Amino acid sequence: MTEQEYLNSYDSSGFQKPSVTVDLVLFTVIKDELHVLLTERTQYPYIGRPALPGVFVRIDETLDEAAQRALYQKTGLHDIYFEQLYTWGGIDRDPRMRIISVSYYALVPEAQIPESEQKKFFPAEEILNRNDLAFDHREIISYGRERIRNKVNYTDIAFSLVPEEFTLPQLQKIYEILLGQKLYKANFRKKIADKIQPTEKLTSGNKHRPSRIYRKKV
Repeated sequence: MTEQEYLNSYDSSGFQKPSVTVDLVLFTVIKDELHVLLTERTQYPYIGRPALPGVFVRIDETLDEAAQRALYQKTGLHDIYFEQLYTWGGIDRDPRMRIISVSYYALVPEAQIPESEQKKFFPAEEILNRNDLAFDHREIISYGRERIRNKVNYTDIAFSLVPEEFTLPQLQKIYEILLGQKLYKANFRKKIADKIQPTEKLTSGNKHRPSRIYRKKV
């Protein structure tokens, strides 16, 4: 028997088939606090309860395509870069049937989020202290926040939440929000010195001494 003959005669009904979903953890910073996007469940199970946006993966699409579809269908947003976070395969995580979820996460500047969508973002710390989220979504959010905290230390992920041009106090504030801790100014500036370059611009200095404006090195 050739491999093609084997594949033609293969009976896939001999194995159970769990369903696959994608769930999106979309973070932003609003009023100096980390926020996460939630939607309200419109059908059972957990109708009326907050949940991460997500969809079932179609048989003819990739996981990444499903993630972008979920983002647009649930929020109207598009063209946001996501990274895979973790795969959730608890046997009883969904009361309907066996469902495996591949979670994605992203950091998006507040300025890129339409005002109509900003109301769907809630303080992450507040959400993690609630127990009414659908499925295991609180655990997913917690895992996403910890992933961000870890990546801040060895990647440039924090720069995704500042404008193209920024001051060092602005950048330090983003680092502190993502890390969940205060940073010493001198140590912080030494740490990021090789990641930034000064421009010729200064802030207006209406209330404070003018600050140098920087850009991320390319």
